[in-house]
Amino acid sequence: MSVKKEASGRHSVQVEVEVPGTPEEVWQAIATGPGISSWFVPAEFEERDGKPVAVTLNFGPGMESRSVVTAWDPPRMFAAEASGWVPGSPPIADEWTVEARAGGICVVRVVHSLFASTDDWDNQLEGTESGWPGYFRILRIYLTYFRGQRSAMMQWMAPAAGTEAEAWETLTVALGLKGVSAGRHWAAPAGVPVLGGVVEHVTQSPCNALLRLDKPGPGAAALGAVNFGGQSMVTLSFYLYGDQAAAIVAREPPFWEAWIQERFPTPSETSKSS
Repeated sequence: MSVKKEASGRHSVQVEVEVPGTPEEVWQAIATGPGISSWFVPAEFEERDGKPVAVTLNFGPGMESRSVVTAWDPPRMFAAEASGWVPGSPPIADEWTVEARAGGICVVRVVHSLFASTDDWDNQLEGTESGWPGYFRILRIYLTYFRGQRSAMMQWMAPAAGTEAEAWETLTVALGLKGVSAGRHWAAPAGVPVLGGVVEHVTQSPCNALLRLDKPGPGAAALGAVNFGGQSMVTLSFYLYGDQAAAIVAREPPFWEAWIQERFPTPSETSKSS
């Protein structure tokens, strides 16, 4: 990974992925609220006179990001600009393009750019760049198996004891995923909310796995362990597809919340029980 630097002061990173589908189908997945919500985070476009003027991404309570749409050329390209990551940081511009290739394939490309006289913000650009491959794998699953279907999402992040690797060990052992390689069909053991499917991707560094689900319904699950401000955290994100997706997301959270609290109790609960 590297940041491209130009004499004008522009610093940028670029990430791309090949996905199946026509440009119009891929555009629906990357440039509409329901489409983005099906593989990334909940998203909503604001329109004026029938044309998008802004997009809001919801990364969690109090973590919304609003970008102003600066260019719109469906199904080929759109661009948006948002304020910087922290007060005092330069605005960041995002450009998304869809390029058709032979064989029913498209290339989705995103470029993040900012203008700065120093390299102070390059690490944020690199961090943004490093996060896209995982989400693009979910996008590829969605467009390959569930293209155009309705979606619903549920996700959790919980503190875990020990290092990032130790947190990942705890999570994968509990889910019956330890040692399971990509391409294998897998089902969670007794005591875990209903969960099963095919392991699409798994890696120990970074600690994450991507599952194509058949239980509790058709979908994808992204699991991981990260270091968040010095605290190890486990992350579980479930994307459900089809007409039953909303009903599954309405039904399943209490089971997962109880399971997560039992195995990854909050620090306050840990201190109470000791």
